[in-house]
Amino acid sequence: MSELAGMTTRDAHPYSAKLATALAEHGFSPAAAEALLGIDAESFAFMRRVKKGDIPQSLMEELGAGIEPMQFQSLAAIIRIETGRGRPAEEPTVGLLAEEMQVDASRASRIAADLVERGLVARAASQEDGRRSVLVPTAQGRALLDAFLRAKWQRTMRLFRDWPEEDVLAFARLLKRYNDGMRAQYPTAR
Repeated sequence: MSELAGMTTRDAHPYSAKLATALAEHGFSPAAAEALLGIDAESFAFMRRVKKGDIPQSLMEELGAGIEPMQFQSLAAIIRIETGRGRPAEEPTVGLLAEEMQVDASRASRIAADLVERGLVARAASQEDGRRSVLVPTAQGRALLDAFLRAKWQRTMRLFRDWPEEDVLAFARLLKRYNDGMRAQYPTAR
């Protein structure tokens, strides 16, 4: 059971106590309720680090890339659009970048212009419609993403190096199960 200055999570905040009571009313044991409250806290901390850009920023600093998390995330988004990772493959446009990054078109246009100025992305004519401009990662942009992925996986391997195989397998299985449940409970708005 996690403790904070001698108090359980349920005792640390009145809202946590109410949640613990609600969980008990729904059949969760005190230990399971405490674990669920812990999962919620850890999920929040992880999402905050992701949204703040701590993870990519740390890797960008390690690589000496000289770009901000939003710039890197935009480059990665362009490559996701192009390759179809997590979505159908399409020619990356400013409009699709805006959609992928969940920003307005003018912000996406400024981001794209910045990436072009930095030499990470080039503008080209669409192969499907020559009147339309598409965003194409340059060799420099792809090399940066490759270096980022290598650095990320080196850290990931260090993170899991001392975990027993059964823990890695269980974590992967349970994380997928958790994410599947989250998708069912919070469907993507279309």
